[in-house]
Amino acid sequence: MMADLSLLQDSQEDTDGLLDFVSQDEMLTPLGRLDKYISSENIFNRQMVARSLLDTLRAISEDERECVSVLERIDRLADDSEPTVRAELMEQIPHIAIFCQENRPSIPFAFSKYLLPIVVRYLSDQNNLVRKTSQAALLVLLEQELMERGDVESLVCPVLVDLTAPDSSDDVKTEAMAIICKVAPMVGRDVTERLFLPRFCEMCCDCRMFHVRKVCAANFGDMCGVVGGEAAEELLLPRFFQLCSDNVWGVRKACAECFMTVSSASSPDVRRTKLSSLFISLISDPSRWVRQAAFQSLGQFISTFAGPCSNTGQYFRDEAQWSGSQTHRTSADGVCPPQDSVDVAEEGGGEQTAEVLSADEPCCADADAQKCLPEETQPSSRPPVQEIPEQELFNSFHYWRTPVPRIAPELELELELELELEDRRPSAPALDRKQLQELIENLEPHIDDPDVKAQVDVLTAALRATGLDSGLEDAFLEPRAARSNPFSSQQPSEHLPADTQRRGSSLHVTHDDDDSDLSDSSLSAEDQRKSKQQDVVPQALLEQYLSMTDPSRAQTVDMEIARHCAFSLPGVALTLGRQNWHCLRDTYETLASDMQWKVRRTLAFSIHELALILGDQLTAAHLVPIFNSFLKDLDEVRIGVLKHLYDFLKLLHQDTRRKYLYQLQEFLVTDNSRNWRFRSELAEQLVLLLELYSAQDVHDYLRPLALCLCTDRVSSVRWTSYRLVSEIIRKLSSCSSLLVSFLGELVEKFCHSQKWSGRQAFAFVCQLSIEEECLSLDQFSEHLLPPLLQLASDPVPNVRVLLAKTLRQTLLEREYFLSSVNCQQVALEHTLVALQTDVDKDVKYFASVHPGSTRLNEDAMSTTSSTY
Repeated sequence: MMADLSLLQDSQEDTDGLLDFVSQDEMLTPLGRLDKYISSENIFNRQMVARSLLDTLRAISEDERECVSVLERIDRLADDSEPTVRAELMEQIPHIAIFCQENRPSIPFAFSKYLLPIVVRYLSDQNNLVRKTSQAALLVLLEQELMERGDVESLVCPVLVDLTAPDSSDDVKTEAMAIICKVAPMVGRDVTERLFLPRFCEMCCDCRMFHVRKVCAANFGDMCGVVGGEAAEELLLPRFFQLCSDNVWGVRKACAECFMTVSSASSPDVRRTKLSSLFISLISDPSRWVRQAAFQSLGQFISTFAGPCSNTGQYFRDEAQWSGSQTHRTSADGVCPPQDSVDVAEEGGGEQTAEVLSADEPCCADADAQKCLPEETQPSSRPPVQEIPEQELFNSFHYWRTPVPRIAPELELELELELELEDRRPSAPALDRKQLQELIENLEPHIDDPDVKAQVDVLTAALRATGLDSGLEDAFLEPRAARSNPFSSQQPSEHLPADTQRRGSSLHVTHDDDDSDLSDSSLSAEDQRKSKQQDVVPQALLEQYLSMTDPSRAQTVDMEIARHCAFSLPGVALTLGRQNWHCLRDTYETLASDMQWKVRRTLAFSIHELALILGDQLTAAHLVPIFNSFLKDLDEVRIGVLKHLYDFLKLLHQDTRRKYLYQLQEFLVTDNSRNWRFRSELAEQLVLLLELYSAQDVHDYLRPLALCLCTDRVSSVRWTSYRLVSEIIRKLSSCSSLLVSFLGELVEKFCHSQKWSGRQAFAFVCQLSIEEECLSLDQFSEHLLPPLLQLASDPVPNVRVLLAKTLRQTLLEREYFLSSVNCQQVALEHTLVALQTDVDKDVKYFASVHPGSTRLNEDAMSTTSSTY
């Protein structure tokens, strides 16, 4: 017992001593506490000093002399022998620098005199943690523009260059080169060329440390972007070629990953003549990891061949004005076509009016017409630049390829396509059989290589299908089930009898070994090659891109290679242009039927962009069947189509677009009934789709969907649907009979609903209809106001609260409802008086006053149930 009492007394004495210590510490000034702990032998105390420097500065910010004293003690703390203390101090430097910047009038030159020397000194610290922390702090200071440009050039850059000297350690040299590459974009071109570029070129050839070369390769694109112009091509590109042939695969992989940025900083001639062949070497690299990185960057590299004045069938729109500046050339001779010329290779382009663009005219006359404008229906008042005889207008010798015929909507689609395809039979093959056989013979000596074997298989299949290419044009007429499965082991020739029976007399080419029919009815081999090959990008690059769908690539390169191909396909299609869509069509169809849902999902999210590139005719023929298959796919794929449903449908012809009215209800059915975001997205898309259809179609097809969504069990879906209903009212306001019918249905289903949420929804719709001016006040007063006023006697307070808000904040803001001309004025005033004397205090409040800060969305959502 006595021992326990003694222990309690000792504990009490320790507690009293600790309290005395704390009380003494609180009696010290901020500067006194700083002096007390900065010289402590306890490492933890010194760390706490570094961590509390910013608080100390804020406490004495009004006294300039004491602030300077704290900054002087920071310099003393920077000499601490413990690395953790120095690292903790460096973490606080950016925050202290921001404080000094904000209080610059009282403590001028504080950062450059006291803090910057510490950062520069720590860049060469022996401790790795301190160096890393100082590098991170330096980047933050540069990003926040807390350093003077002169200080960076005179103090920081020389130190970084010295750290990359040959006598520096390997780790320091690698870290310094990495920080140089990150600092270069921040300091600009002049400083980079004078101070960093010579050492960067030297480090690219460092034979001893591959880590340094790898860092240089990984940041090569950024360095080219900073330097640019002749310096990049004369000094950097030769080093880049060396790095691409480095004996370490990690260096070559880094080159493949940054290839697109290097290409963007190069001239079109260098890109076409040198970089393309260099990229081919990376694609055929012995290392699988290099090939994988190269194929992932292939689509991005191809996209750098596009430019604002390329023959891609599109004009790039910049703030609704034509941009005459040329950044890349993609035509064969490197010259942009005149801006007022007619691109006869374009087919279609939606329902927009075609115009000839001049240098001083907007590229797109309409704000929402950001897609390419058709050039086929030019005004007769403006003659084309080059006169072409009418009989030679569609000669395939003059243009990229024979244009797809314009489909007359009044004719039967199948008959029209068959006639056109029969007329254009000679221009079908891309390469003649002789050229394909030569390619196969050249590759056969290297058949042991899996990649070469895959190419031989593709060429062999193309050789067999030489006489069947003409059948590609009727893909829009064929059901997807009738097409050959890309994963099937059957050859295209095995499907010939069925195809011949389906097309009847329109298919004249039979599958046998005799080529006499083809040679008699088709153009010469040279003309065939010219009509099918494109000249936008090097053909070898395009062939490698098309091979990404080969199943052998997934085994030898990357299991995700098909998804990378699908991701970059819109960019490649934009680069090639719609006139070269035939080069990508088979690849796109193969990706659309890929077994991996991620590949199909990627295509579904971008199909509207591809439709914008191709125009209405090619979209109807080639994309609509794939779009239809996506509609019946998994929810993970369907959501990509749904999110851009309006963007895709607005590009279709009116007759084709109307067919989808019957399929919109399928979006209400999902694999998972709890996937409410799917239905919410459907409601948002339906709001946009209203402008694409007539009032009768909206009443017959979209109205039932909107009413169904209004009864959804998730409040977010219902709220979006209420806005949809108000927009439907706006759409039907032009037809009085449809409007009266719809308003009567709203009164019956919502105002007289047995559920209080339905009656509340009616008040929402009325409020939105007035605020958004969806219908005239006379129509509202006649059809919606009388049933709305009946809600004043509703037994649920939430309904009466929203009614009070609607009357006070919306209706009474309009002069129309205050005038004696309105027959409902008396009933409106009586209802408002009744609500002002309501037993519920919230109803009474909103009926009596008009809160100026109250917003419709906030109030409405606050009274709406958010449960399932």
